[in-house]
Amino acid sequence: MAAVEKASESVRAVGRALEILSAFSPVDFELSPGELVKRVDLSRPTMYRLLHTLEVNGYLVSSGDPQKFRLGPQVARLAHVWMSSNDPAAAALPMMRRVWEVSNETVGLFVREGDSRICVAELVSPHPLSFRRGVGFHNSLISGASGKAIAAHSALDARQLRQLTQDAQIDVAAYTKELERTRKRGYAVSQDEQIRGATSIAAPFFDASGEVVGSLALYGPSVRIDAKAVTSYANLLMSEASHISRSLGFQPDETGL
Repeated sequence: MAAVEKASESVRAVGRALEILSAFSPVDFELSPGELVKRVDLSRPTMYRLLHTLEVNGYLVSSGDPQKFRLGPQVARLAHVWMSSNDPAAAALPMMRRVWEVSNETVGLFVREGDSRICVAELVSPHPLSFRRGVGFHNSLISGASGKAIAAHSALDARQLRQLTQDAQIDVAAYTKELERTRKRGYAVSQDEQIRGATSIAAPFFDASGEVVGSLALYGPSVRIDAKAVTSYANLLMSEASHISRSLGFQPDETGL
């Protein structure tokens, strides 16, 4: 009985440690123990024990007075392993670079993760005025060109659409029509949706089964990406996204997509 209880406590400790690591974000990359206590429902003694364990093992590092923590080198190592095993990211780098060289704008690769998409690779624009999302950026499929390009080809039922659009306060009928337009033309466009003054364009890519995997996106300031540039970049993105699809085994003639 004691052994079972000890094993159960160990599992709980692992779960709590993961909650601590998940509390960090690109915006809140440095947190004090007090801030972490507010985000993770733990007593201070338990929090300090777990913080110490995570720091000793390299998953967190601390500095300053008052003390603040940030993610450590072991997290970076795991991220590197995950990136190395991610086939779409590895396959897409040549295509991303071609888009980047032509446009000189930031180019990102996004993959679907449930009802969300995550940025798995990014080439940043050399322009002083530019936008970036950052590898690891995670957001709903509903907003942004990179999300809509995926959503337009995803099997989202009526319930999922209602839930997602309700959470984002978007009219479901209007959004459904936007997805239809995106499917027909082969790419999505967004302006000022997530960052004011930014324009984003994205095209979907598919795997061997014909399922949408993610999207290839370009984003930058609207002052540089006018209507003519949108059309030109959209054609470029669709062409390179089709190359990504083929590298993943997609056969358009067989699926009809």
